[in-house]
Parts: sequence; structure tokens; C-alpha cells
Amino acid sequence: MATPGISELVTTTLESRTGEIADNVTRNTALLYRLNERGNIKPFSGGRVIYEELSFRETATFGWYSGYDVLPVTAQEVLSAATFNIKQCSVQVVISGLEELQNSGEEAVIDLLESRMENAEATMMNNMQLSIYSDGTGSGGKELDGLNLALPVDPTTGTYGGIDRSTSLGSFWQSKLYDPASTPTATTIQGYMNTLWAKLVRGTDHTDLIPMGQTLWATYLSSLQSQQRFTDAKLGQAGFTTIKFMTADVVLENYGIADTDAFFLNTKYLRLRPHKERNMKPLGAKRVPVNQDASVSTLAWAGNLTCSNASLQGRFIGA
Repeated sequence: MATPGISELVTTTLESRTGEIADNVTRNTALLYRLNERGNIKPFSGGRVIYEELSFRETATFGWYSGYDVLPVTAQEVLSAATFNIKQCSVQVVISGLEELQNSGEEAVIDLLESRMENAEATMMNNMQLSIYSDGTGSGGKELDGLNLALPVDPTTGTYGGIDRSTSLGSFWQSKLYDPASTPTATTIQGYMNTLWAKLVRGTDHTDLIPMGQTLWATYLSSLQSQQRFTDAKLGQAGFTTIKFMTADVVLENYGIADTDAFFLNTKYLRLRPHKERNMKPLGAKRVPVNQDASVSTLAWAGNLTCSNASLQGRFIGA
């Protein structure tokens, strides 16, 4: 006979692993790892959309004066907010009645569940990683508002975070793009990267993470062969293949990014915003289909990738 409590075991095992799965997802992608290090994984508790407050212009009340000059006190709106829809994803852990019978005995059941949990964890990690680089249109618009939406090939078009980048008022929300006239070589790539880097410096603000596609990575690495290479200790220990450009970490990214592209990211202004009740947590008790001998437990996530300053994010097109 099936082990008593098998159905409860599915749910409780999922519950005990949710923190581990969430941690492993952030460790699986360099961007999420960096956001976690910065404390930029910020759960939210509710609401119709996710808000990211931002400053979109300087106040007009600044000015030089002398003696009894009248000081400007005209009120002016300088703050706004970008809005991001809540996106949802899930993975199901399913056990049939036959599998319960075949895996009778406590150890056998745990072994089966462990395999299913590991598969669910890998599935969640891999698909979240791909979605980080999405343009938000996948699965009928249900995917994350990823980097291909935040940093499009044409940053003067489209709407991101509820803000139309094509208008004069929305121009502050345009990311930077660098598309060199010729395909980068080991001789030219650093000069090209210098150009984009300079566009993204504002005082002490600058790019700190550069995910790079395989072809462009190989070209950049070739340009460093005769030089000493520096790596980031934390990212290296976490298992990422990383080298340096200026003070930024250049990370090889084989999934979700074009082989000839790179993103110049200022992660200070990027956040992952999961809902606190859906941060890779099970959806209540297990569910039993009315017409099948099986039980299903669902691991769910809801939230989005957000940005509070798009103008300090850049994209390099290396094709």
C-alpha cells in the first residue's frame, strides 16, 4: 500500500525547498546574483502593478542670486514612477497513484520526490534566466519585461514601464546604444567599448556588469591575451566566467543573449521585484484532478524585472 501521508509529503517537501530554489535561481544568472548582492531583490506586498519611483528632470528653482534678488519658488513636478505589470510563472510537481504504489516505503518516496524537486528547480532556473533577457512578448506577453525590452535595438521607440520613449517627455527614459560601423576585432573592440562606456558615466555612476554573448566575448578575450586579466572574486567563486573591463565585470552569457551582443548594465537602478507570497512558493495544498489518479503541487512565482534609470543602461551591437 502507498505510504500514509504521501500527499502531505509532496507539499511539505516543496515548502521546505522554496528558499533553496529561490536562492539557486539568483545564483544561476549573473545579473540576479549581482542584484542579490546589492540588496536589489525587493519583494512587494500587493497592488495592481509594480511601481518604480524615478526623477525625470531637474528642478527649475536652482539659480544664482545676489543680495535681495527674488528667489524662484514655482512648484514643479520632478518625480514620477514607471509601472510594471505583475508577471507569473509556475512549475508543477506531479505524482501519480501508480508511482505512489511503486515507491512505497519512506526512502523510496523521498528519492522520487527529490528527483522531481530537482527537475522543478532546474526548470524554474533555466526559464527565469531566459526571461531575464526577453522583450516581454513571449507566451502572449506573459514573460518578464527583460533586458531586450529595457535596452532595445532602437531605444527611441516603444513603451517601457508605462513610459513612451518616442516622445520628447520620454526621451529621458531612452537607453544608450552603440552599433559600430564594422564588426569588432581584437584590435578594435576595446575602443568601441570605451565609446559606449563613456556615454554611461554620470559622476560616480557607471556600468558595473556586462553580460556578453559568446562571439563577442571571444573577441574581447582575444584583445586581452597579451595583458594581465583581472576577475571578480565573488562572481568567480559563484561559478561565473568573468573578466574585467574598466571596473565592470564582463560575464560570458550563453543563453538568452545574441552571440554578438552585450549589455552594459548599471545594476544600481535594476531590481527584481517578486511578490512576497509568490517568491517560488507552493500554491497551498496539493491538488487532485477529479478524473485522474494523481496529485499535483504547484511552485509559483510572480513579479517582474524593473528599472528606475534607463538612461544609464547601454547595449552593444557587435554584428
